[in-house]
Amino acid sequence: MALIGRDTELKELGELVDGPEDRSGVVIRGEAGIGKSALVAETAAAASVAGLRVLRTTGAEAERNLAYAGLHQLLYPVRAGVANLPEPQRDALRTALGLASGAEPSAYLVGLAALTLLAEEAVAKPLLLVAEDAHWLDRASADVLAFVARRIEAEPIVLVATLRDGFESPLLEAGLAPMVLDRLPADAAAEVLDAVAPRLAPPVRTRLLAEAAGLPLALTELPSAVGELDGLDPVLPLTERLERTFTARVAALPEVTRTALLVAALNETTSLTETLTATGTLLGVAADPAVLAPAVEARLIELSAGAVTFRHPLMRSALPASATPLDRRNAHLALVDALRDQPDRRAWHQAAACAGPDETVAAALVRTAERARFRGGAAAAISALEQAARLSPDTGDRTDRLLLAAELAVESGRRETAERLVHAANPADARRRATAGRLLSEFEDGVREDPARVAELARTAAAVAADGQHDAALRILWSAAMRCFWTEPGPEARQELLDVADRLPVPGADPRIVAVTAYVAPFERGEAVLGHLRDLVSRTGADPEVDRYLGSAALQVGAFDLAARFSAAAAPGLRAQGRLGLLPRALAVQAWSRVRLGDLAGAVPAAAEAVRFARETGQPFMAGFATAVQAEIAALRGDHKQAKTLADEAERAGLAAGARPVLATVQLTRGLTNLSEGRFEDAFADLRRLLDPADPAYQPALRAYCVPELTEAAVRAGQTDALRDVVAGLEALGAPAPALRIGLRYARAVLDPSDERFAEALDADLTGWPAERGRVHLAFGEWLRRQRRVVESRTHLRTARKTFDALGMAAWADRARRELRSAGESSPNRGPDARDKLTPHELSIAQLAAEGLTNREIGQRLYLSHRTVGTHLHRIFPKLGVSSRADLAGMLKTLEG
Repeated sequence: MALIGRDTELKELGELVDGPEDRSGVVIRGEAGIGKSALVAETAAAASVAGLRVLRTTGAEAERNLAYAGLHQLLYPVRAGVANLPEPQRDALRTALGLASGAEPSAYLVGLAALTLLAEEAVAKPLLLVAEDAHWLDRASADVLAFVARRIEAEPIVLVATLRDGFESPLLEAGLAPMVLDRLPADAAAEVLDAVAPRLAPPVRTRLLAEAAGLPLALTELPSAVGELDGLDPVLPLTERLERTFTARVAALPEVTRTALLVAALNETTSLTETLTATGTLLGVAADPAVLAPAVEARLIELSAGAVTFRHPLMRSALPASATPLDRRNAHLALVDALRDQPDRRAWHQAAACAGPDETVAAALVRTAERARFRGGAAAAISALEQAARLSPDTGDRTDRLLLAAELAVESGRRETAERLVHAANPADARRRATAGRLLSEFEDGVREDPARVAELARTAAAVAADGQHDAALRILWSAAMRCFWTEPGPEARQELLDVADRLPVPGADPRIVAVTAYVAPFERGEAVLGHLRDLVSRTGADPEVDRYLGSAALQVGAFDLAARFSAAAAPGLRAQGRLGLLPRALAVQAWSRVRLGDLAGAVPAAAEAVRFARETGQPFMAGFATAVQAEIAALRGDHKQAKTLADEAERAGLAAGARPVLATVQLTRGLTNLSEGRFEDAFADLRRLLDPADPAYQPALRAYCVPELTEAAVRAGQTDALRDVVAGLEALGAPAPALRIGLRYARAVLDPSDERFAEALDADLTGWPAERGRVHLAFGEWLRRQRRVVESRTHLRTARKTFDALGMAAWADRARRELRSAGESSPNRGPDARDKLTPHELSIAQLAAEGLTNREIGQRLYLSHRTVGTHLHRIFPKLGVSSRADLAGMLKTLEG
């Protein structure tokens, strides 16, 4: 009956069930009582008939603070398959669900485990996943479901979720199709009412239709309360009026039944045993299921298989709202007594029963938070700590618990929550204020903050170090150093940071000090940083976070070969640990560095993955940085339209807060595009912006690493005098940065060309820098041809053409071809590179497959199911004209050679 008037929605959901491979699912949104559950029930029934297996989870308001409670409910019927998961996934999922002890699991690793488990189950029978009342799911479960929803593109799995209006959920950003339910039109509403109550008197029927206003729940429930309508305030929202009708219905029940219903409403689970045990405690006598029979007859609840279920969430919420505070407190205490073997649930009921501060209960909640954090349930741990703070008699304990909750919020990417908790903590002493300041600065590396904040952080780090908290001081320094990458605080602030770092009793080779120094003083301390990096490069792979620090440090000092190596070593470890918040940072450094080296084949998938994970983990500026790298790649490949589109997109992200590395890379891209299209004055203007301290694209380190492009533009635009000034200024830095030294040798050769100058540029160690070597050969060949040394020029031009063809740098390869033609030698046209036929995602999979990884291993690397990997490979093989992994490896190896 509640489905009358829902033909369109039923058809859409039916199509979803019939073809689950084509769409990942739907989020059904609407107000309470609109009929979401009825639609889902009909869809689940149709799915079962169609041969799908249905797995369900239902959010409950009381369970929102129990980490992975919703996921446990969803996966319980397929729990046997957990034993067959790859070991890291198996351990993460078992720990998250409280089935085993182990290291704190990453939410992303838990998500991958759930995805793998569901994909394996779907091989035997397609799956329909149902998540009702998703707004009440615990955050950890909602995050996992969103993770799964984004990755079931090739699986016979479909997800249907329901969400009440006015609530948010990670599922809204998971790529599920939206379905918004409106109230029923007049004719459909009348049809529903007539089906429920066919013999109503006309005046009563008219009144009910007016009161229900097209809400299906009201149409089906109000007829049983016709006599109570006159006592309801018509100004109240309809849902409140419905709750009052349910309360009135409860008031007519026996007292023992009302007591049992209140306990059931406050209980997190549907367990009939728990409800009856607690009810017995309140009544002083044993309670049996018969005590709830009157509530079943009143159509408030349903009893089945040891479970007590309210027919609608509004019925459940009406009971505690109408009970007295004393009755609610006694019911919570009875549940405390009934849950002796479940300390986490017990602690929450103890907290609900507290009338004021209580350190015993607060301490129990802290232990609950520790267990939730151990299982990877950051949101549940945050809630427990916040509640513990409210119940803390001691002001210091209260502040510490709020700050710990804020730290968890930072780690899990919940900015608004972290800010609210820090402000609530309102620390009074210097140590806690320092912690609060550090926490508020963690998001977006301070991109949106006043650059003056860097000097303030330097002073904070100094104060913390003076108290002997050297690790905490280093964390603050790292946070401040990152700001020196994204913004420009000025030389005084940079010097303050160096002074604090120098005073710390930490070895200079400590990766954290190396990284801080590289970010703060990439030229002044570049030689020392490079020395440490070369000493540490043999130790890659031991700790992915250390490798990430060192990769970032290497980029700052222009050692792009080392930056690519360190960041490539960091990525697998970060993936394995499920640290997807850090992964896009390592990938973006890897992509930026590889592009500068000319390794476009390696940069393409790294940049694409960096963009995807940065967006998924809420890092807009890192996404903008990686998008700018994608724009640069497109420019080098000669795809100028795509380069301009991506550069504009990245610029929008960077301009939002003046993110200098993003804007610098955008200007580099525009300079490359204008160079390729022959607009040399425009190219020079674009690239010159990187050197202007007043320009938002100015970034002290990156400005020095585009000298070859600037040289090309300046010489062709007739700006050699301006270029000489630039070169003199950069030479005055005296920096050992490999990229700068290579660029300056190239600039000197082009500005004052001679055999000796070009020989000097070519004699430099360009191992691992093929693009730079190709650039020198091209410039040398061009100069030789202008000197009428045509035969000699061809050798260099031919080398340049072959180099740029191999690297996929089409714009530069075309330029070498034109020069060769002018030198009297034709060149074969470069056919489309097989890699050009693949999307970045496909290229990443192809490269891993070529390395010999199985579908399952590739899936673990890229956070996909092995079935999705297989589907992509089936598309990749025909695109490349190969039929096996061996052929694929041979083709990619040939291209790289």
